[in-house]
Amino acid sequence: MEIEVYPSSTTASQEEFKELLKSEFSKNKNVEEGKVIECTVKKITDNYCYLSADGLKQEPVLDTRELSAHGLLDKIKENSKIEVLLERLEHPKTGEIIVSYEKAVKLAGWKRIVELHKQEEPVNGKILRRCKGGAEVSLIDLGLVAFLPGSMIDEAPMKNFDHLIGQPQKFAIVKLDMQRGNVVVSRKHIINSFKTADKKKLIEGFKEGDVVTGTCKQLTSFGAFFSLDNGLDVLCHTSELSYSRVNHPNEVVSEGQKKQLKIIGVDLEKLQLSTSIRGLLPDPFDNIDKYEEGKIYKCKIIKLTEFGFFATLEENLVCLCHQSTFSHTKKNIAAKKLFSVGQEIDLAITEIQKDQRRISLSYKDTIPNPFEEFSKKYKVGDILNAKIVSKNEYSLFVKVDDIKDLDIFVHSNNLVWTGNSDEELAKYKVGDSLKVRLLEYNQEEQKIRGGVREALGPDPILFFEDKNVNDVISCKVISADKKLGLKVQPIGCELDFIIKKSAISSNPADARVERWTGGETLDVAIAEKDLKKRKIVLSIKLLEQLEKAEALEKYGAESGSGRSLPFSGLADTLKQKEEDNKE
Repeated sequence: MEIEVYPSSTTASQEEFKELLKSEFSKNKNVEEGKVIECTVKKITDNYCYLSADGLKQEPVLDTRELSAHGLLDKIKENSKIEVLLERLEHPKTGEIIVSYEKAVKLAGWKRIVELHKQEEPVNGKILRRCKGGAEVSLIDLGLVAFLPGSMIDEAPMKNFDHLIGQPQKFAIVKLDMQRGNVVVSRKHIINSFKTADKKKLIEGFKEGDVVTGTCKQLTSFGAFFSLDNGLDVLCHTSELSYSRVNHPNEVVSEGQKKQLKIIGVDLEKLQLSTSIRGLLPDPFDNIDKYEEGKIYKCKIIKLTEFGFFATLEENLVCLCHQSTFSHTKKNIAAKKLFSVGQEIDLAITEIQKDQRRISLSYKDTIPNPFEEFSKKYKVGDILNAKIVSKNEYSLFVKVDDIKDLDIFVHSNNLVWTGNSDEELAKYKVGDSLKVRLLEYNQEEQKIRGGVREALGPDPILFFEDKNVNDVISCKVISADKKLGLKVQPIGCELDFIIKKSAISSNPADARVERWTGGETLDVAIAEKDLKKRKIVLSIKLLEQLEKAEALEKYGAESGSGRSLPFSGLADTLKQKEEDNKE
């Protein structure tokens, strides 16, 4: 070791002193920075421990807190031997010798752990605390702290390993980083180190039907893992936790909890044991024959779902009531709107599937069917006193007081015989009372249709009931519009009709709407008639054609007689007919 004393010195005496110091330090070859040296305890005070060692120019000093942290303070006395790491022979500022007991222990631990790693031997340790990505492990005999990755805690992923913290156990050394001073250990390697033959021997000691005790070590979405007393890990699938429906294992068991398990499967090829908790419970389907389809039983709701709810007939005998069985009249009702967990209600059994261990229930089969009640009280054609319960952009929904949960559909087209149906619909509001005539009743399709205008009186369209196409009727002109045509009302009828411009006259010159101003009376012919569709088409042009044909039939043989008729083009037609007759 090269030491410079008074580097600017050039005198012979100074050079001699420098060489003397070098020779003094070189007497003990083990006294080098970075080496562990053995020292003798000279004195111990409350705060410091004074040491001595051959080859050192002064006494090293240790902080007693360092010794106390390693449990050594109460064990050492004066003249005791202790090994420390010589960090610095001379501090650049204070000139003190710097030593460390803790680093000496770690260095010794590193030497030992390197040997263990080469020999593939495990180390003793205990998990101190959680950390990012895993846990910190104290290596008890080596004075080191190692990292335990989360993936190496157990064979299966383990989210909660609090029950392992503080417990002495063995770990395998999987990685060493001498430069960074990092140690990576694995508990999983120790668990997997069971030889196949040993594990098989353990599993061969069990048979189906055996009852064992296991501690829950992990919960997953598909079941719970238990650790048996002999170290074997077994799975209890979610379906084997209870006869009741289980959405997640935490509904039945919690981590760290001990449970009695029944062995239901032994697989020597996969070296697995299958277990069951419900196998130790009485099977509710053993007495299922006492229940009958079609009968009503008191049930308790235990869970609400999007498609219905689950209820129990008795303990652990869980049945499904689908939302389609909630109501006779409404579909897809949310269970939470009608029922609550813990509620006891009457339900009817609709189906028992013993082989599939399924029981279906119905709520609507326990309440009166409003369609049957309605059919007993009313028939098509009856006029009902109703109240509006809801409406939309094209219809009303009304309800009679003595029939609950049954709406009657009234379309806007069935509100008035004449006028604008949309304007009429806007006049109604929820809560209004009105009379409705029952127009249609179909229980199979759950369809009931009514009409407001039908309850007011007979359909004005029946005015045309005894009339036929080509019949002539008298109408009063209501108004004239160049675009729409003539608006007329048959005398004796409440309905208005539009005669299109194309149906006013055969002669385009006479097809002028302006010829009428309103209030005039004129005759028209019925061009189309369909009472079921309430369609009537009136035409002046058709009347002209009919009268023209009649005139031709009546006056066609008399020369020139057609000139006196007030029809455009009739004289020319008669003249042509006379010429044809002469030929």
